[in-house]
Amino acid sequence: MAKILLGFMGAGKTTVAGFLDDNFIDMDHVIEEKIGMSIADFFAKEGEAAFRKIESETLEELMECNDDVVISTGGGVVTIEHNRELLKKNRRYNVLLEATFEVLYDRIKHDKVYQRPLFLNNSKEDFQAIYERRMEMYEGLSDLIINVDNRTPEEVARLIKCM
Repeated sequence: MAKILLGFMGAGKTTVAGFLDDNFIDMDHVIEEKIGMSIADFFAKEGEAAFRKIESETLEELMECNDDVVISTGGGVVTIEHNRELLKKNRRYNVLLEATFEVLYDRIKHDKVYQRPLFLNNSKEDFQAIYERRMEMYEGLSDLIINVDNRTPEEVARLIKCM
C-alpha cells in the first residue's frame, strides 16, 4: 500500500516526501498538470467544489495504481467523505504531519512560493477554525502522528521510515 502523508497546509508533506522516496508523488503537482494551471488560479476561476472533485479523482487514481509509493496529499483532501473512505482502506500507512496552528500560520504567511487561497481569503480566526476542523479528520485517519514543530524534514523522514 502507498504511504500517504496527511496534514494541514504548510506542515511539510511535500518536503518530507522527497526525503522518503525519490519517486514520491505530490498530488498538488499532478492536479496542476491535469488542469493546466496553478491550484490558486483554478480556485479563483472554477471554485473549490470543482477543485475538490478533481482532487478526489486524482487520489483514487493514485491509490489504485501505485502500491509502493509515497503520496503527498493536499491539505484539504480530508474534507470530502469519499476521500476519507479511500484513506480508511489504506490503514497502517497514513502518516499525519502535525504542527501547532501558530507554527503553520507563520510558515504559510512567509511562504513566497505557494499562494494558498484559503489562507488569502480568510481572517486568522476563520483560518484557525478550518485548521481545527481538519485536524480532527486527519487524526481520525492517521496511523502515525508526528509533530513537526521542531523537527527537520530529514528527522521526520527517518521516523516515517521506521514504520
